[in-house]
Amino acid sequence: MIRINLLGQAKPKASRRPVDTGAALPLLFVGAGVLFGALILGYLYYSWQRQLNDENTRIKTLQAQKTDLEQVKQQVEAFEKQKTVLQQRVSTIEQLQRDRTGGQELLDEIASTVARTENLWLTSMIRKGNNLTLDGASASVNGVANFITALKRSGYFSKIEIKESKQDEKNTAVQTFVFEVYAEITPPAAGVAAPHPQAKPASAPTQPAPKTGTPAKVG
Repeated sequence: MIRINLLGQAKPKASRRPVDTGAALPLLFVGAGVLFGALILGYLYYSWQRQLNDENTRIKTLQAQKTDLEQVKQQVEAFEKQKTVLQQRVSTIEQLQRDRTGGQELLDEIASTVARTENLWLTSMIRKGNNLTLDGASASVNGVANFITALKRSGYFSKIEIKESKQDEKNTAVQTFVFEVYAEITPPAAGVAAPHPQAKPASAPTQPAPKTGTPAKVG
């Protein structure tokens, strides 16, 4: 319904009540503080959570690297064991090769040395690596000494020691001296011939002087 003011007076405006802002300010500050604290806590939580995630990722990476390194370590240990076994095999093969190739040469040296010594013979020869033990007998002590001298002069042996030298009590019919000699095999380098003493030339057999008979007297 439309109302018309016939008197022409202005309608008085409704008066507004003044707002009391004194009581609202503390609530506003409290709300702002709560909001600011929530923002700070949220930021700190987000930062800590991100650091925690980064640390967890780093731990997983380090654990994976540790597992890989342990596998590599096991492989290295296995390779070291294989290397040790292979080195032992190679050393054994080289030793066998040296023994095989030097066997004939050793026998030739021993035979040549015995041949240059008068009234001496060997009864056994034992070789262990480069160690050599010789057992034999001689008609005299000088024969044993000459045999040791010949071994030294051959240049094929070193550290020659006589372990035992005594008269053979079992053989009373003929004077015999048994001996045991120890030596180390040290062959000269390839291309260097071992010095061999020259064999003494065999002396020519002496012809018996013709007998001069006394002429018979003629009586």
